[in-house]
Parts: sequence; C-alpha cells; structure tokens
Amino acid sequence: MYPTKIINDPIYGFIKINNPLILELIDHPYFQRLKRIKQLGLAEFVYPGAHHTRFHHALGAMHLMDQVLDNLKAKGYSISTQEREAAEIAILLHDIGHGPFSHVLEYTLLNEVKHEDVSTLLMAKLNQHFSGKLSLAIEIFENKYPRKFFHQLVSSQLDVDRLDYLSRDSFYTGVREGFIGSERLLSMMDLNNEQLVIEEKGIYSTENFLMARRLMYWQVYLHKTAIAAETMLIQILRRAKFLISEGQKLPCSSPLKTFLKSTYTWEEFSTKESLLIAFTELDDHDVWAAIKEWKNASDKILKHLCTHFLARKLFTCKLGSQPLPKAKRVEIEENIKREYGITDDELSYFVVEGSTSNAAYVQGDNTIKMVDKQGQVVELLEASDLPTIQALSKIVKKYYFCCPKSVYLQGELS
Repeated sequence: MYPTKIINDPIYGFIKINNPLILELIDHPYFQRLKRIKQLGLAEFVYPGAHHTRFHHALGAMHLMDQVLDNLKAKGYSISTQEREAAEIAILLHDIGHGPFSHVLEYTLLNEVKHEDVSTLLMAKLNQHFSGKLSLAIEIFENKYPRKFFHQLVSSQLDVDRLDYLSRDSFYTGVREGFIGSERLLSMMDLNNEQLVIEEKGIYSTENFLMARRLMYWQVYLHKTAIAAETMLIQILRRAKFLISEGQKLPCSSPLKTFLKSTYTWEEFSTKESLLIAFTELDDHDVWAAIKEWKNASDKILKHLCTHFLARKLFTCKLGSQPLPKAKRVEIEENIKREYGITDDELSYFVVEGSTSNAAYVQGDNTIKMVDKQGQVVELLEASDLPTIQALSKIVKKYYFCCPKSVYLQGELS
C-alpha cells in the first residue's frame, strides 16, 4: 500500500521515505494539520517569503535524523532497525502539538500548556491507533530510553530540529546569515558512553551554528515588526475572549470558539478528549477567517485591531536595552485614551510592553560536549579559546514597547 515516496525539498533535494509506518503517520490528519500552521508565525509581515510550514520542517528534520544515524553506523555504532524507525518518528512528530501560528498563541488559547506536552498527548493517541508501534519513539521523545543520544538528536542545544529550522528559515526569509553547513556538523557528531559529542575538528562549524542562531533570533524570530504583529494578534484574541465571556456572539469556527469561550487548565486539557480533538482541528486558517469576520464587529476595539491588522497597519515597536521611561509611557497612554476614547481598563489592548532574551548557548546540564583526539570529553566552552563562543553564552535581554504608531509619533513630536 505504501511504496517508496520521494519528496523534492528545496533545502536538501530529494528526501526518500520507504517506511510504511512513517508514510501512514505523514498521511494522518494530525500530521497533515501541520501544513496549515506557519513555521515562523507572523514573520511574513517582515519577510514575504516566510510561508513555509511546520510540515516542511518536520520532514526536513526527519531527513537529517536519517543522515546522522547513517553517519554513526558508518563509524561502527550499533543502531537497530527499530531504533532508527523510532528516532525518525520521534523527530517527525516533535512539533505535532503546535497550535496556530506556532509559538505566538501558545499561552493565549491555552493556559500555560506547552506544545511539547500537547505533542506527547497526540503521540500517545497515535500510539493507540497504531497498536503500540510508537512506544519506543515516545520513550526517545520523553528521554526515557537508556541510549540518551537518541533524545539528544531530537532535543538538545545541537539537535537536528535546530539544524533544520535554521537552514530552512534562512532560506525562506532570505536572511543568509542563518545558513549553516548541516552536512559537516552531522558528520562531526560522535558518541561517548552513549552521549552525543562533537569531534574536535568540528568546533568551528559549531561556532558558526551558534552564531547563526544568535543572528536569526535578532533578525527574524525577535524582529521588532514581528513582535508588533504578534502582540497585536494576541490582543485581538484577548478582546474576542473577553467579549464572548460577556455574552456577545462572535462568528468563528467551532474549534476556535471552544478555546475562546473558556480557558482550560492542563488537567482539563489532558483529561477531556473533546478538547484534544478540537485542538487537532485548529490551525492558522481558523484565526485568519475569524479576524476577517471580526473587522465588522460592533465592538470598536475589536473592529479597530482587526481592520488594522489585516491592512498591516501594525503597532510600532520600540526595542531597547532599557524599558521605555515612565514619563514617556504615561504620555503615550494619555494620548491613546484621548484619541480612541477608551478607559483605563481598555488601555491594555493598545499598549503592550515586556522583555525578550536571546541565548545562543546556555551553560548547564544540556551543554555541547567536544571530544579530542585522545578521547577526552570536555564542555564546549572549555574546549574553545574562541572569544566568540564565550560571548554567545551570555544572555542578551531587550525590552519592547508596542502601541499605535500614530500616537507614538505624536509623543515624538511633542
């Protein structure tokens, strides 16, 4: 029923899939939903080419997993057919729990429910459907399998997930600084006591990988225009949830309405199958369709936000090393209340501030390990005398302030 399939990928060329179980998983509605969830959320507001999806990314990451396992086998390590299949499934399904717009609405539609936890729930459901054939994959995904390097390839500071999304996001945004030579990094991966390590000669490739990640965060993932668009979308859904709680009827799809009319705890979400089913029917299209309807809403706040969002009249976003001075913030807030005729309680829909941080490399238990020619394993920072890697381990924090552009400019001119 499932002959070998070849997928033409713009990053890697031809991806060959000849595992019947994996082909069935790809065809399953849970996985097909990822075609309708953008990989970069609202980055298309900045980079028009950023229309790739979680579906593309998952297939690419699985391809890299296949490559690195081939390399490890070539180095003499024993990897069974069952382990290979499980590792490929674990990385294929690692993002299956993402909601609309990927990370943007992770804590808006659900209350402190991480996409990794939703992925675990959906993998368990799929495991039931496929009569326990995903049990080993789930062990690897949850880091319960004794051979720890399998989980490290799925989730660590140098995993195939990051290797794919950096190259893929770089390609589709056109930000070439994010491009990395994944083939060399994969070939430099080795094992030491069942732990993933990088050969000493791969230190420069590792440095390039970390630098690319740092640059992609500031130029793409945390771009100020993307932050402005994201905050605006969050306020739209906040307002919609408030109006529905007040008894107003807003047109939207049934799955979206499920998560707008109530905020569910993790316990509720993980125990009520109806909520999980509704989540699997939710994607970017539900939100876009709702916003197109809500631009005609009777509520002036929701109407304004939706109309401006669709026309790309986004909030302005000021990003800096210090929060906006209090006097400036108060002045802007007074201007907003006067211009839009809103109350103090409604002000939060038009003024959003917070902070974001960028850590290309984090020291701790999950560090990148290097192995020298004598077989000695050391942590990356100890192995490198490169000041760049030392600098990349420092967390950079920035503060953002978002509000309507016209009002901010009034304050600038006054």
